Parts: sequence; structure tokens; C-alpha cells
Amino acid sequence: MAASDATDTSTSSKHAPSTAAKETYKKAGTLFENNEFEGAIELYSKAIKQDPEYASAYFNRALAYAILNKYENALRDAEKVLELEPDSHDAPYIMGIIAEYQKDYQGAKEWYEKALSRNPDYEQARARLEALESKKDKVLVNDSQKQEDNSTGSKSTVVEEGQIKKVKWHESKINFDDVVGMKKEKKLIYENIVLAIKKPELLKAYGKKLGLGVIFYGPPGCGKTYFVNAIGGETKSKVIIAAINEIVDMYAGNTEKNMHAIFEQARANTPVVIFFDELDALGTKRSGGGGGESQSFMRMAVNQFLQEMDGVEKNPEGIFVIGATNQPWDIDPALKRSKRFGESIYIPPPDYKTRKSAFIYNTRNMPLGHMSYGRLARATMGFSQADIEEICDKAALIPAAEEDRTGKRRKIHMSDFINMIKRKGNSLDEWYAMMKKEIISKTETQIVDGKKQEIVKEGQLSAEEKRKYSPLVKDVKRNSNPFYQGIKRFIRQFAIYLF
Repeated sequence: MAASDATDTSTSSKHAPSTAAKETYKKAGTLFENNEFEGAIELYSKAIKQDPEYASAYFNRALAYAILNKYENALRDAEKVLELEPDSHDAPYIMGIIAEYQKDYQGAKEWYEKALSRNPDYEQARARLEALESKKDKVLVNDSQKQEDNSTGSKSTVVEEGQIKKVKWHESKINFDDVVGMKKEKKLIYENIVLAIKKPELLKAYGKKLGLGVIFYGPPGCGKTYFVNAIGGETKSKVIIAAINEIVDMYAGNTEKNMHAIFEQARANTPVVIFFDELDALGTKRSGGGGGESQSFMRMAVNQFLQEMDGVEKNPEGIFVIGATNQPWDIDPALKRSKRFGESIYIPPPDYKTRKSAFIYNTRNMPLGHMSYGRLARATMGFSQADIEEICDKAALIPAAEEDRTGKRRKIHMSDFINMIKRKGNSLDEWYAMMKKEIISKTETQIVDGKKQEIVKEGQLSAEEKRKYSPLVKDVKRNSNPFYQGIKRFIRQFAIYLF
């Protein structure tokens, strides 16, 4: 069963729901996919009234209740599913989720084991069970409290490792002067972010609502994180780098607690910029056919994120949230809703002038011989800002290593940079090739009944997404075009070997 299914997909159910109930169920699934859980519950309830034996509706309503932390309601619905479908493997799974969120880990283990006994291929239940087992040695329990609990029958207070106790923040030393090139992007960021933080009263005087979040999107290594630090320095705000790998925890409830801890400590340290890199890893968009139960933990995490953003929306002054992603179309639509992350700003790969400025900036403290920054910019056509920074850093290592061997000091020459460019290669080419498969339609030749037929396979992006993220889509199309790839190679080779 799945929250997004249009029909009852239970393999154990022999009951065929009524047409009216199935239509209501389908509408509820759409609301569930958009994180409108209260509305989904109303429609699931309507479907149940239309067909009181509709097990899938009970199951998905249980999921929605669990996401909203209404565990008693979720438990009743899960028990109803077990009553209607005694052999169901989905119902024990949701019972395990509820038990885990209520810190009844032994009960959760038993429910997951029951789900697996009914369906040995149930990967979601197996993953939850393995997560419980792997965390056993990391759960800290006070022994004396545990003994007392055994005598009184109460449960121990359990503290899980993985919960964020203290959020790290820093004060940035750089500002917009340290961001080379990208004048258009600087203007957008200044107007949408810097003014909201530095001069909220100015925007209020003109009746402008204060924004609270934007999304930076674009190819990897092109300066999204650097821009965040520049914003921090420009506005004299603290910067919290919220690492998704530290936030997301396989143990039930920890992800939400981690998310809450970040926002709580941000509120205590305003003005502050919270930066969520790889936002798509946290708020991944659900496809229409995906199983609700398999993503229930991430849905709960996304719902917590939305609640925290709603809290910022009610009191926006002093906190600004920036999300970054290489694939903006994969972010949950609810996170991109206006007033949460209402604005999306494209951070493009560096053009010729930006690459030239990047070489000048990254070598400003180096002992240099004769330099041709224009040649270096041409030799790195299609490279990212991170590529250029790495080239400069490793070029400096060549004479340093020589001095270590010979004791003779020399300046860093053009040849050192050219050698590093030859070794480095272009990190974005592979990324563009990968993105092409996702967003651009392609024609494939297949043999059908002994005849060749050309079949057009569309990319994953909708027409609206292609329009909204058109700057990135255009870049992907251009950089994955064989003719343009040939031009880039020619210009790079000419600069490397001739001039």
C-alpha cells in the first residue's frame, strides 16, 4: 500500500473498494504527496466512510497521523488494517514505526520481525530492523534508572547518539569583494538576501515582505557555499553550515530532533544564516508512484523542516535560510513554496572573465613568474571555480616540492599551472553527461517485430520545471552537445599547447 497509489495495491486484501472510495483515495494521495497531511486525513476519512473496509485508506491515514505525531490515532488505524488484513506485512511495519517513535524499541523490533516473517523481501522493514540492531551499543542508559524502571514497570529515559546537542557556527571573514565575477548573481543575492538581513526596515517602508529563504542551484563546485560565506561577511551574520549527513539519522526521531536543534540555536544567535547544502537529499520530491510507507521517515523529517520554516515565517527577522542543490527539480515542492524557499537563484559555471579573475584571486599571495591569466582562462574553459582553486593550490606545490629536494627556491611559472591543468581534467563534463540523461529527451532505435523503430524517451523534468530552471537546462544542453564539446576541447588544447 502507498499513500500515492490510485488504487488498493494490497496483495493480501480480497476486498475490492468502491469506485467512489477509490476516487477519494486518489485525491487524498495527491495531498499526501504535497505534504498536506491534514487535508489528506480528511479525504482518507471520507474514503473510509464511503467504504468502511478500505484497508489502504486506513493504512495511509495511519502514516499521515504518524507524520503529524498523532500516534494514538495512527495506532488505531494500523490495528484496523490488521483486523481487515490479518496477513498484512504493511500493518506491522507501520506499528513498528509508531513503537520506535514512542521509544518502545523492543516493541518496534518485534513488529519489524513480524513484517519480515510475512514478507522476507520487505526491504524497508529489514532496514529499520538493522538500524535498531546497529544502534544497540550506542544507546546510553543509566543503569540505576534501568533497575528502578524494572521494579516500577516504567520505561527508562534513553538518549540516542546522533542527536545534535550543539550547533557549530562561524563568523565569515570574506564578503562580496572576495567573490570574483558573477555581477548579475551578486545583484540578485544583494536584493533578495543582504537587504532583508541588513535593512529590513527599508523593505518594510515600501511594504515589501521580508523573505526567509532562497535556493542556490547549479553545477557542483561553482561557488554556492562560497557565496553563503560572503553573505555572512557582508551582513555580519553568523553562518551555520547544516550538513545533511549530520542531520539525517537512521534512528527514528533523531532527524527531527537534529533539525529542531539547528533552528533553536539559530534563534538564540541572530542574525544568522543557516545553510543547507544538498537540500535535495533531505527534501526529495516524491514521484507519483512511490510508496508512502517506504519514505515515511523522510516525510517526517521534511514535515519537521516545514514546521521550522513556518516558525521563521512568523518571525523572520534575524534568520535567513539558504538551501543549495545541483538538482533543484528533486526538492520536495512543499519546500519550494513561496515564503519558504520562494526564490531560486542560478549559480552558473564561470565564464571567461570570471575564470580569469579566479586565477588572479587565487594566486594573489603566491611568488609568481610571468603570467598569462587570459591563457589560463582559455585553457580551463568549462572548468568550475573549485577546479581552478585546486589547480592554483597544486601548482604551488610543484616548486615547493622541488625546493624540498634541491634546496633551491624559485617562482611559480606558467608551466606549473599548465601541467596541473593537463592532469586535472574537467570535473563538470561527467556531471553534464549525467544530467543530460535526466532532463533531455533522447531518441533510441529499437527493433520491434524485426523492424527498426525510433522511440523518443522524454527526460524526467516537466514542462514547468524546464521553464523554471531554464538557465541550468540550457547549460546542460549546450555542454552535452557534441559540437560544443568539440569547440571546448579545441580552445583548451590551443591554449595549453600553443598560446
